[in-house]
Amino acid sequence: MDKQNQADPLDALLSEMGMNQSEQIEDEEKPKRVMSAKTKTKRLLRRATSEIALLDALPREFAEGEAYHVITQGDVDALSYLKAIMRAQPLDYLLFSTWCMADDDCDWIGEQLDKGDLKKVDGYLGEIFPKSYSGPYQNLQKIWSKHRCGRLCVFRNHSKIFAGRGPKFSFVVEMSCNINTNPRTEQGVITIDNSLFEFYKEWFDKVNSFTKDDEYYDQ
Repeated sequence: MDKQNQADPLDALLSEMGMNQSEQIEDEEKPKRVMSAKTKTKRLLRRATSEIALLDALPREFAEGEAYHVITQGDVDALSYLKAIMRAQPLDYLLFSTWCMADDDCDWIGEQLDKGDLKKVDGYLGEIFPKSYSGPYQNLQKIWSKHRCGRLCVFRNHSKIFAGRGPKFSFVVEMSCNINTNPRTEQGVITIDNSLFEFYKEWFDKVNSFTKDDEYYDQ
């Protein structure tokens, strides 16, 4: 058979899928929202079995270029890391990302805003948050409405991150745990690095919310 008349196996496969090669190539060329960052840090290792143990294991002062890798077992949630950071400094800005959180956690953030230890906060929540965690969501809405403190963004999100900046340093906390206490083993990394803070803030600034609250509360 003439090679020019032979069917291209890839064309045959894509035809069964209702596609052709040009469509496949076009799909592959669509931009993906993926970013990466490389850091060079001094690694410090810590273990903790509770929030108190975590606070004891971490320093009261942090320095640029340090990264604390932590493994925990019970009674430690994301706010435990934030409390350790805020022993060292108040925050001019905080970004938090979580799948879920409780009313007590919302209240604690509200208290820091009331005291002036937090100035501006952008919250990024999972898509199930408004309905599955309606009480905490309404609590956050009241706090954001009172303080006019930043974004309250709902999207397809399962990341657990803090990124913040204060008068002494910028930081990022990357965690497996949400902002809610549970008895499971969790891990986290505190990195004191301004470029890493800017990396995450740039990405989250471009997120579009499923709700109108994002625009309403943004300053």
